[in-house]
Amino acid sequence: MTTANAYPVTQTIRTIGILGGGQLGMMLAEAAMPLGYQCVFLEDNADCPASLYGKVFHSEQLEAFIAAADVFTLEFENTPTATVEQLASLSKSGSKQGMFPPPIALDIAQDRLKEKRMFNELDIATVPFMAVNSEAELKQACDELGLPIVLKTSRGGYDGKGQFVIKEESDIKVAWQALKDAVSGKGALTPTPAPLIAEGFINFSREVSIIAARAQNGQVRCYDLVENHHHHGILAKTRAPAVGTSHLFQQATDAITTVMNHLGYVGVMALELFVSKDARGNDYLLANEIAPRVHNSGHWSIEGAITSQFENHIRAVVNLPLGDTDNVHPAIMLNVLGQYPDISAVLNIDGAHYHSYHKAEREDRKIAHITLMPNDVADLEPALAKLVAVLPNKVGLDKKLAPMATENQAKTLEEPSNADTAYAVEDNDIHVKDNQTEAVTAIDVLSTADKAKQ
Repeated sequence: MTTANAYPVTQTIRTIGILGGGQLGMMLAEAAMPLGYQCVFLEDNADCPASLYGKVFHSEQLEAFIAAADVFTLEFENTPTATVEQLASLSKSGSKQGMFPPPIALDIAQDRLKEKRMFNELDIATVPFMAVNSEAELKQACDELGLPIVLKTSRGGYDGKGQFVIKEESDIKVAWQALKDAVSGKGALTPTPAPLIAEGFINFSREVSIIAARAQNGQVRCYDLVENHHHHGILAKTRAPAVGTSHLFQQATDAITTVMNHLGYVGVMALELFVSKDARGNDYLLANEIAPRVHNSGHWSIEGAITSQFENHIRAVVNLPLGDTDNVHPAIMLNVLGQYPDISAVLNIDGAHYHSYHKAEREDRKIAHITLMPNDVADLEPALAKLVAVLPNKVGLDKKLAPMATENQAKTLEEPSNADTAYAVEDNDIHVKDNQTEAVTAIDVLSTADKAKQ
Protein backbone atom coordinates (compact mmCIF):
# COMPACT_ATOMS: atom_id res chain seq x y z
CA MET A 1 0.00 0.00 0.00
CA THR A 2 1.35 3.42 -0.96
CA THR A 3 0.42 6.42 1.15
CA ALA A 4 0.03 9.72 -0.66
CA ASN A 5 2.13 12.62 0.57
CA ALA A 6 4.20 10.36 2.79
CA TYR A 7 6.98 12.98 2.93
CA PRO A 8 6.83 16.73 3.60
CA VAL A 9 7.02 18.68 0.36
CA THR A 10 10.20 20.37 1.64
CA GLN A 11 11.99 17.05 2.15
CA THR A 12 14.28 16.48 -0.84
CA ILE A 13 15.98 13.44 0.73
CA ARG A 14 13.80 10.39 1.17
CA THR A 15 16.19 7.45 1.03
CA ILE A 16 19.64 7.04 2.59
CA GLY A 17 22.07 4.63 0.95
CA ILE A 18 24.32 2.89 3.49
CA LEU A 19 27.53 1.12 2.49
CA GLY A 20 27.38 -2.03 4.60
CA GLY A 21 24.53 -3.93 6.17
CA GLY A 22 25.75 -5.10 9.57
CA GLN A 23 24.38 -4.19 12.98
CA LEU A 24 25.55 -0.59 12.65
CA GLY A 25 23.61 -0.21 9.42
CA MET A 26 20.62 -1.83 11.10
CA MET A 27 20.70 0.61 14.01
CA LEU A 28 21.16 3.57 11.65
CA ALA A 29 18.03 2.47 9.80
CA GLU A 30 16.15 2.13 13.09
CA ALA A 31 17.08 5.73 13.91
CA ALA A 32 16.16 6.99 10.43
CA MET A 33 12.63 5.61 10.38
CA PRO A 34 11.08 7.89 13.06
CA LEU A 35 12.56 10.87 11.21
CA GLY A 36 10.76 9.84 8.03
CA TYR A 37 13.66 8.33 6.07
CA GLN A 38 14.08 4.92 4.48
CA CYS A 39 17.44 3.17 4.02
CA VAL A 40 18.90 0.84 1.40
CA PHE A 41 22.17 -1.05 1.77
CA LEU A 42 25.11 -2.15 -0.35
CA GLU A 43 26.05 -5.50 1.17
CA ASP A 44 26.95 -8.89 -0.31
CA ASN A 45 25.20 -10.82 2.46
CA ALA A 46 21.51 -10.75 1.56
CA ASP A 47 20.55 -11.92 5.07
CA CYS A 48 22.51 -9.22 6.88
CA PRO A 49 21.03 -7.57 10.00
CA ALA A 50 20.07 -4.44 8.05
CA SER A 51 17.93 -6.47 5.64
CA LEU A 52 15.14 -6.23 8.22
CA TYR A 53 14.87 -2.51 7.51
CA GLY A 54 15.43 -2.01 3.80
CA LYS A 55 16.45 -3.42 0.43
CA VAL A 56 19.92 -4.93 0.17
CA PHE A 57 21.91 -4.52 -3.05
CA HIS A 58 24.85 -6.76 -3.93
CA SER A 59 28.14 -5.01 -4.74
CA GLU A 60 27.58 -5.97 -8.38
CA GLN A 61 24.38 -3.90 -8.24
CA LEU A 62 26.15 -0.64 -7.42
CA GLU A 63 24.35 1.37 -10.08
CA ALA A 64 20.95 0.17 -8.86
CA PHE A 65 21.95 1.02 -5.28
CA ILE A 66 22.96 4.52 -6.38
CA ALA A 67 19.69 5.01 -8.23
CA ALA A 68 17.69 3.97 -5.15
CA ALA A 69 19.17 6.55 -2.75
CA ASP A 70 19.37 10.34 -2.46
CA VAL A 71 22.33 10.60 -0.09
CA PHE A 72 24.99 8.16 1.09
CA THR A 73 26.87 7.13 4.22
CA LEU A 74 28.66 4.05 5.56
CA GLU A 75 28.89 1.76 8.55
CA PHE A 76 32.35 0.27 8.01
CA GLU A 77 35.59 2.21 7.56
CA ASN A 78 37.27 -0.46 5.42
CA THR A 79 34.81 0.27 2.62
CA PRO A 80 36.80 0.67 -0.65
CA THR A 81 37.73 4.33 -1.04
CA ALA A 82 37.09 4.12 -4.79
CA THR A 83 33.39 3.48 -4.10
CA VAL A 84 33.20 6.34 -1.62
CA GLU A 85 34.94 8.69 -4.06
CA GLN A 86 32.48 7.69 -6.79
CA LEU A 87 29.53 8.50 -4.54
CA ALA A 88 31.12 11.79 -3.44
CA SER A 89 31.57 12.80 -7.09
CA LEU A 90 27.82 12.43 -7.65
CA SER A 91 27.14 15.17 -5.12
CA LYS A 92 29.60 17.46 -6.89
CA SER A 93 27.68 16.96 -10.13
CA GLY A 94 24.42 17.72 -8.34
CA SER A 95 22.81 14.36 -9.09
CA LYS A 96 22.91 13.26 -5.43
CA GLN A 97 22.87 15.02 -2.07
CA GLY A 98 26.25 13.92 -0.79
CA MET A 99 28.51 11.19 0.60
CA PHE A 100 29.19 11.49 4.33
CA PRO A 101 31.78 11.12 5.75
CA PRO A 102 34.12 12.43 3.02
CA PRO A 103 36.61 10.10 1.28
CA ILE A 104 39.60 11.69 3.03
CA ALA A 105 38.34 10.40 6.39
CA LEU A 106 38.48 6.82 5.14
CA ASP A 107 41.84 7.35 3.50
CA ILE A 108 43.25 8.46 6.87
CA ALA A 109 41.46 5.84 8.98
CA GLN A 110 42.60 2.99 6.74
CA ASP A 111 46.29 3.83 7.15
CA ARG A 112 47.79 3.84 10.66
CA LEU A 113 50.81 5.86 9.56
CA LYS A 114 48.73 8.57 7.92
CA GLU A 115 46.51 8.61 10.99
CA LYS A 116 49.35 9.00 13.50
CA ARG A 117 51.00 11.66 11.33
CA MET A 118 47.72 13.57 11.10
CA PHE A 119 47.39 13.54 14.89
CA ASN A 120 50.92 14.88 15.31
CA GLU A 121 50.43 17.56 12.64
CA LEU A 122 47.38 18.71 14.61
CA ASP A 123 49.36 18.73 17.90
CA ILE A 124 47.44 15.74 19.26
CA ALA A 125 49.70 13.46 21.30
CA THR A 126 50.21 9.79 20.34
CA VAL A 127 52.52 6.96 21.27
CA PRO A 128 55.98 7.22 19.65
CA PHE A 129 56.06 5.51 16.26
CA MET A 130 58.21 4.93 13.17
CA ALA A 131 57.60 3.69 9.63
CA VAL A 132 59.35 0.42 8.76
CA ASN A 133 60.15 -0.66 5.19
CA SER A 134 62.98 -3.12 5.81
CA GLU A 135 64.57 -5.32 8.44
CA ALA A 136 67.29 -2.70 8.88
CA GLU A 137 64.68 -0.02 9.56
CA LEU A 138 62.99 -2.37 12.03
CA LYS A 139 66.27 -2.75 13.93
CA GLN A 140 66.64 1.04 13.93
CA ALA A 141 63.09 1.43 15.28
CA CYS A 142 63.83 -1.02 18.09
CA ASP A 143 66.95 0.96 19.00
CA GLU A 144 65.24 4.36 18.89
CA LEU A 145 61.90 3.42 20.46
CA GLY A 146 63.34 0.90 22.91
CA LEU A 147 62.02 -2.59 23.53
CA PRO A 148 59.37 -3.80 23.81
CA ILE A 149 57.61 -2.46 20.72
CA VAL A 150 54.71 -3.66 18.66
CA LEU A 151 55.12 -4.02 14.90
CA LYS A 152 51.93 -3.73 12.84
CA THR A 153 50.77 -3.57 9.30
CA SER A 154 49.83 0.05 8.63
CA ARG A 155 46.87 -1.06 6.55
CA GLY A 156 44.45 -3.93 7.14
CA GLY A 157 44.44 -6.24 10.13
CA TYR A 158 41.86 -6.44 12.90
CA ASP A 159 41.29 -8.09 16.29
CA GLY A 160 45.03 -8.40 16.84
CA LYS A 161 45.87 -9.85 13.41
CA GLY A 162 48.72 -8.24 11.50
CA GLN A 163 50.68 -7.51 14.67
CA PHE A 164 53.82 -8.81 16.34
CA VAL A 165 55.18 -7.95 19.78
CA ILE A 166 58.97 -7.60 19.81
CA LYS A 167 60.23 -8.02 23.35
CA GLU A 168 63.90 -8.84 22.70
CA GLU A 169 66.39 -8.63 19.86
CA SER A 170 65.91 -12.27 18.88
CA ASP A 171 62.30 -11.44 17.97
CA ILE A 172 63.27 -8.90 15.29
CA LYS A 173 64.04 -11.32 12.48
CA VAL A 174 61.00 -13.48 13.26
CA ALA A 175 58.73 -10.42 13.33
CA TRP A 176 60.08 -9.16 10.01
CA GLN A 177 59.55 -12.54 8.36
CA ALA A 178 55.99 -12.67 9.71
CA LEU A 179 54.90 -9.26 8.43
CA LYS A 180 57.29 -8.28 5.62
CA ASP A 181 54.87 -9.31 2.84
CA ALA A 182 52.62 -6.41 3.80
CA VAL A 183 55.30 -3.96 2.62
CA SER A 184 55.03 -5.33 -0.93
CA GLY A 185 51.28 -5.90 -0.75
CA LYS A 186 51.52 -9.69 -0.72
CA GLY A 187 50.02 -10.18 2.72
CA ALA A 188 46.51 -11.62 2.99
CA LEU A 189 45.42 -8.77 5.27
CA THR A 190 47.10 -6.01 3.28
CA PRO A 191 46.67 -6.24 -0.50
CA THR A 192 47.81 -2.60 -0.80
CA PRO A 193 51.60 -2.18 -0.46
CA ALA A 194 52.35 -0.07 2.61
CA PRO A 195 55.10 0.30 5.22
CA LEU A 196 54.81 -1.37 8.58
CA ILE A 197 54.49 0.78 11.68
CA ALA A 198 56.50 0.28 14.87
CA GLU A 199 54.92 1.70 18.03
CA GLY A 200 56.48 2.14 21.42
CA PHE A 201 54.81 0.74 24.52
CA ILE A 202 53.24 3.04 27.07
CA ASN A 203 51.87 2.82 30.58
CA PHE A 204 48.24 3.75 30.82
CA SER A 205 45.60 3.62 33.52
CA ARG A 206 42.57 3.07 31.28
CA GLU A 207 41.15 3.25 27.79
CA VAL A 208 38.50 5.80 26.93
CA SER A 209 36.76 7.05 23.84
CA ILE A 210 34.80 10.10 22.85
CA ILE A 211 32.11 10.26 20.20
CA ALA A 212 31.05 13.43 18.45
CA ALA A 213 28.74 14.46 15.63
CA ARG A 214 29.52 17.21 13.14
CA ALA A 215 26.80 18.82 11.05
CA GLN A 216 27.09 20.11 7.50
CA ASN A 217 27.21 23.67 8.85
CA GLY A 218 30.24 22.79 11.02
CA GLN A 219 28.41 22.49 14.35
CA VAL A 220 29.98 19.85 16.63
CA ARG A 221 28.29 18.15 19.57
CA CYS A 222 30.22 15.74 21.80
CA TYR A 223 29.11 12.86 24.00
CA ASP A 224 30.65 12.12 27.38
CA LEU A 225 33.93 10.28 27.62
CA VAL A 226 33.34 6.57 28.21
CA GLU A 227 35.60 3.87 29.61
CA ASN A 228 36.16 0.67 27.62
CA HIS A 229 37.29 -2.82 28.59
CA HIS A 230 38.20 -5.58 26.16
CA HIS A 231 38.26 -9.35 25.96
CA HIS A 232 40.68 -10.94 23.50
CA GLY A 233 40.89 -7.64 21.65
CA ILE A 234 37.12 -7.24 21.29
CA LEU A 235 35.15 -4.59 23.16
CA ALA A 236 33.41 -6.29 26.07
CA LYS A 237 32.15 -3.46 28.29
CA THR A 238 31.64 0.29 28.12
CA ARG A 239 30.86 2.51 31.11
CA ALA A 240 29.13 5.80 30.29
CA PRO A 241 30.17 8.26 31.43
CA ALA A 242 33.69 7.37 32.48
CA VAL A 243 33.87 8.29 36.15
CA GLY A 244 36.48 10.84 37.14
CA THR A 245 37.29 12.17 33.68
CA SER A 246 35.82 15.66 33.77
CA HIS A 247 39.36 17.11 33.86
CA LEU A 248 40.08 15.31 30.57
CA PHE A 249 36.85 16.13 28.76
CA GLN A 250 38.03 19.44 27.29
CA GLN A 251 41.21 17.87 25.94
CA ALA A 252 39.17 15.10 24.33
CA THR A 253 36.59 17.45 22.82
CA ASP A 254 39.29 19.77 21.51
CA ALA A 255 41.06 16.83 19.88
CA ILE A 256 38.04 15.32 18.14
CA THR A 257 36.73 18.74 17.08
CA THR A 258 40.13 19.60 15.59
CA VAL A 259 40.22 16.34 13.64
CA MET A 260 36.66 16.71 12.35
CA ASN A 261 37.20 20.28 11.26
CA HIS A 262 40.50 19.36 9.61
CA LEU A 263 38.78 16.63 7.56
CA GLY A 264 35.64 18.64 6.78
CA TYR A 265 33.85 15.75 8.41
CA VAL A 266 30.07 15.23 8.45
CA GLY A 267 28.45 12.59 10.66
CA VAL A 268 29.48 10.72 13.80
CA MET A 269 33.11 9.93 14.60
CA ALA A 270 34.76 8.11 17.49
CA LEU A 271 38.22 8.97 18.83
CA GLU A 272 39.87 6.23 20.85
CA LEU A 273 42.27 7.32 23.58
CA PHE A 274 44.58 6.13 26.34
CA VAL A 275 44.76 7.84 29.73
CA SER A 276 48.41 8.11 30.70
CA LYS A 277 50.41 10.23 33.16
CA ASP A 278 53.09 12.84 32.65
CA ALA A 279 56.30 13.16 34.66
CA ARG A 280 54.42 15.00 37.40
CA GLY A 281 51.78 12.31 37.68
CA ASN A 282 49.05 14.32 35.97
CA ASP A 283 46.61 12.60 33.63
CA TYR A 284 46.73 13.33 29.93
CA LEU A 285 45.35 11.69 26.79
CA LEU A 286 47.09 9.89 23.94
CA ALA A 287 45.15 9.46 20.71
CA ASN A 288 45.05 5.92 19.35
CA GLU A 289 42.80 6.09 16.30
CA ILE A 290 39.63 7.47 14.77
CA ALA A 291 36.62 5.49 13.62
CA PRO A 292 34.80 7.45 10.88
CA ARG A 293 31.37 6.04 11.68
CA VAL A 294 29.03 5.24 14.54
CA HIS A 295 30.92 3.19 17.08
CA ASN A 296 30.47 0.21 19.39
CA SER A 297 31.43 2.28 22.42
CA GLY A 298 28.46 4.57 21.70
CA HIS A 299 25.71 1.95 21.72
CA TRP A 300 24.75 3.00 25.25
CA SER A 301 23.49 6.29 23.77
CA ILE A 302 20.34 4.62 22.38
CA GLU A 303 18.85 4.64 25.87
CA GLY A 304 21.45 6.66 27.76
CA ALA A 305 21.64 9.94 25.83
CA ILE A 306 19.02 12.48 24.87
CA THR A 307 19.88 11.85 21.20
CA SER A 308 21.59 8.60 20.23
CA GLN A 309 24.74 8.51 18.12
CA PHE A 310 22.70 6.81 15.39
CA GLU A 311 20.05 9.53 15.24
CA ASN A 312 22.67 12.27 15.24
CA HIS A 313 24.50 10.59 12.39
CA ILE A 314 21.28 10.46 10.36
CA ARG A 315 20.55 14.09 11.23
CA ALA A 316 23.99 15.15 9.98
CA VAL A 317 23.73 13.13 6.77
CA VAL A 318 20.34 14.60 5.81
CA ASN A 319 21.29 18.11 7.00
CA LEU A 320 19.00 18.37 10.02
CA PRO A 321 19.98 20.15 13.26
CA LEU A 322 21.98 17.96 15.63
CA GLY A 323 20.35 16.72 18.81
CA ASP A 324 21.42 17.12 22.45
CA THR A 325 24.20 14.70 23.36
CA ASP A 326 23.82 14.92 27.14
CA ASN A 327 23.84 11.72 29.15
CA VAL A 328 20.41 11.16 30.71
CA HIS A 329 21.52 8.36 33.02
CA PRO A 330 24.77 6.48 33.77
CA ALA A 331 24.90 3.16 31.94
CA ILE A 332 26.98 0.07 31.29
CA MET A 333 26.92 -1.57 27.86
CA LEU A 334 28.03 -5.18 27.34
CA ASN A 335 28.58 -6.91 24.02
CA VAL A 336 27.08 -10.37 23.59
CA LEU A 337 29.66 -12.53 21.85
CA GLY A 338 29.16 -15.88 20.16
CA GLN A 339 26.09 -17.26 21.93
CA TYR A 340 22.74 -15.70 22.79
CA PRO A 341 21.68 -15.60 26.45
CA ASP A 342 18.23 -16.43 27.76
CA ILE A 343 16.42 -13.18 26.98
CA SER A 344 13.99 -13.71 29.86
CA ALA A 345 16.86 -13.95 32.31
CA VAL A 346 18.38 -10.76 30.88
CA LEU A 347 15.18 -8.77 30.97
CA ASN A 348 14.48 -9.95 34.51
CA ILE A 349 17.28 -7.60 35.54
CA ASP A 350 15.92 -4.14 36.28
CA GLY A 351 17.19 -1.56 33.81
CA ALA A 352 18.35 -4.07 31.17
CA HIS A 353 17.79 -3.17 27.50
CA TYR A 354 18.40 -5.96 24.99
CA HIS A 355 19.40 -5.41 21.34
CA SER A 356 19.66 -8.49 19.11
CA TYR A 357 21.52 -8.24 15.80
CA HIS A 358 19.66 -11.23 14.30
CA LYS A 359 22.91 -13.02 13.50
CA ALA A 360 23.80 -16.68 13.59
CA GLU A 361 25.88 -17.73 16.57
CA ARG A 362 29.61 -18.00 15.97
CA GLU A 363 32.58 -17.88 18.33
CA ASP A 364 33.47 -14.32 19.38
CA ARG A 365 30.98 -12.83 16.91
CA LYS A 366 29.15 -9.71 18.04
CA ILE A 367 25.52 -10.84 17.96
CA ALA A 368 23.82 -8.46 20.41
CA HIS A 369 24.44 -5.85 23.05
CA ILE A 370 22.81 -5.15 26.40
CA THR A 371 22.64 -1.75 28.09
CA LEU A 372 22.13 -1.59 31.85
CA MET A 373 20.39 1.53 33.18
CA PRO A 374 18.84 0.79 36.59
CA ASN A 375 17.01 3.72 38.13
CA ASP A 376 19.48 3.93 41.04
CA VAL A 377 23.11 4.35 39.97
CA ALA A 378 24.14 2.35 43.03
CA ASP A 379 22.47 -0.67 41.40
CA LEU A 380 24.73 -0.59 38.31
CA GLU A 381 27.42 -2.90 39.68
CA PRO A 382 24.95 -5.42 41.19
CA ALA A 383 23.05 -5.42 37.88
CA LEU A 384 26.29 -6.05 36.02
CA ALA A 385 27.07 -9.03 38.26
CA LYS A 386 23.59 -10.45 37.62
CA LEU A 387 24.00 -9.97 33.87
CA VAL A 388 27.41 -11.63 33.74
CA ALA A 389 25.95 -14.60 35.59
CA VAL A 390 23.38 -15.27 32.83
CA LEU A 391 25.69 -14.68 29.83
CA PRO A 392 26.94 -17.86 28.12
CA ASN A 393 30.10 -15.99 27.10
CA LYS A 394 31.04 -13.93 30.11
CA VAL A 395 33.70 -11.99 28.15
CA GLY A 396 36.14 -12.45 31.00
CA LEU A 397 34.05 -10.51 33.50
CA ASP A 398 33.39 -13.56 35.66
CA LYS A 399 37.12 -13.97 36.36
CA LYS A 400 37.58 -10.51 37.70
CA LEU A 401 35.04 -7.74 37.49
CA ALA A 402 37.24 -4.71 36.92
CA PRO A 403 36.56 -2.30 39.79
CA MET A 404 34.71 0.83 38.76
CA ALA A 405 34.64 3.99 40.79
CA THR A 406 31.35 4.97 42.29
CA GLU A 407 29.98 8.46 41.89
CA ASN A 408 31.10 9.19 45.48
CA GLN A 409 34.70 8.39 44.52
CA ALA A 410 34.74 10.75 41.55
CA LYS A 411 36.35 13.59 43.48
CA THR A 412 39.23 11.37 44.51
CA LEU A 413 39.82 10.35 40.91
CA GLU A 414 39.68 13.97 39.80
CA GLU A 415 42.65 14.87 41.99
CA PRO A 416 46.09 14.52 40.34
CA SER A 417 48.15 11.60 41.56
CA ASN A 418 51.94 11.44 41.83
CA ALA A 419 51.95 7.69 41.35
CA ASP A 420 53.00 6.20 38.02
CA THR A 421 50.08 4.08 36.86
CA ALA A 422 50.90 1.20 34.57
CA TYR A 423 48.30 -0.77 32.68
CA ALA A 424 46.92 -3.77 34.54
CA VAL A 425 47.00 -6.90 32.43
CA GLU A 426 44.38 -8.65 34.55
CA ASP A 427 41.94 -5.73 34.61
CA ASN A 428 42.16 -4.90 30.93
CA ASP A 429 42.50 -8.50 29.76
CA ILE A 430 45.45 -7.76 27.50
CA HIS A 431 47.04 -10.93 26.21
CA VAL A 432 50.55 -10.56 24.79
CA LYS A 433 51.57 -13.79 23.12
CA ASP A 434 55.20 -14.62 22.52
CA ASN A 435 56.23 -14.75 18.86
CA GLN A 436 52.73 -14.72 17.40
CA THR A 437 51.42 -12.33 14.78
CA GLU A 438 48.00 -12.37 16.44
CA ALA A 439 49.23 -10.74 19.64
CA VAL A 440 47.02 -8.08 21.18
CA THR A 441 49.01 -5.36 22.85
CA ALA A 442 48.51 -2.48 25.19
CA ILE A 443 48.96 -0.11 22.26
CA ASP A 444 46.13 -1.44 20.12
CA VAL A 445 43.53 -3.20 22.24
CA LEU A 446 41.15 -0.31 21.67
CA SER A 447 41.76 -0.04 17.94
CA THR A 448 41.00 -3.70 17.34
CA ALA A 449 37.76 -3.67 19.28
CA ASP A 450 35.39 -2.76 16.52
CA LYS A 451 37.16 -3.38 13.22
CA ALA A 452 36.04 -6.88 12.39
CA LYS A 453 32.95 -6.98 10.21
CA GLN A 454 31.31 -9.89 11.98
